[in-house]
Amino acid sequence: MSNTETERDAESDATDSLITTDVETGSNDRTATSDRTAVTARSLDVFYGDEQAIDDVSMEIPEKRVTALIGPSGCGKSTFLRCINRMNDMIDVCRVEGDVEFGGKNVYDGDVDPVALRRKIGMVFQKPNPFPKSIRDNVAYGLKIQGYDGDIDERVEEALKGAALWDEVNDQLGSSGLDLSGGQQQRLCIARAIAADPEVILMDEPTSALDPVAASKIEDLIDDLAEQYTVIIVTHNMQQAARISDRTAVFLTGGRLVEYDDTTKIFEDPEEQRVEDYITGKFG
Repeated sequence: MSNTETERDAESDATDSLITTDVETGSNDRTATSDRTAVTARSLDVFYGDEQAIDDVSMEIPEKRVTALIGPSGCGKSTFLRCINRMNDMIDVCRVEGDVEFGGKNVYDGDVDPVALRRKIGMVFQKPNPFPKSIRDNVAYGLKIQGYDGDIDERVEEALKGAALWDEVNDQLGSSGLDLSGGQQQRLCIARAIAADPEVILMDEPTSALDPVAASKIEDLIDDLAEQYTVIIVTHNMQQAARISDRTAVFLTGGRLVEYDDTTKIFEDPEEQRVEDYITGKFG
């Protein structure tokens, strides 16, 4: 088979995975080089009723890297994040125009199944939100409702290890997830997200509700996760963005993407004066 045919088959497989609710039982085979693009936004506009929250944003997010989205409150960074796996679909007045491409397909195409999409693009929220279930069932819940027919206990263990939580909870899997500390609960939510074997993990202020020690553990975990997953994180903490991200996007007022570049360039030598002013604390 020629290289062209192989690439065409691979792209077809990726597209098919977004329009079906079938659950794969095998592990991901992530052999792509890190300079590939995982998600592309093109001329993206988002409206809440008559109010525009995102204004003509275009950007390419690299695979298996940490990309940070920073900016003042209300600048549109969380709205952009939620566009990637169509979480904004849950807001009746939200309207999205433009393209968000993942797996060679616009995720807003009519034949894309949002449930299948969110299995490929998982999400971790600002406040830890474990279910009122056991630690095991928190991780296994999504697998069960998706009809996963593999070894659930094995997948639960893999996910907890991937979230750096297994060693702390392996002897109490039957205990409630609500009994864990805040930092452990957030890592449990990360385990729940990666149990579905995603390619991208979205994180919306994942450490803002945690103490510094717990936040540091999450930062270390994010660095490890980027070896296997594409991580896109919204944060108000510019020091955190500088520490953990490879690329940084700066959103300012009006939902505009003002600058997007390597993190070192953004923090040490930004092109835009407005970005320098924001980073140095002159506003925001």
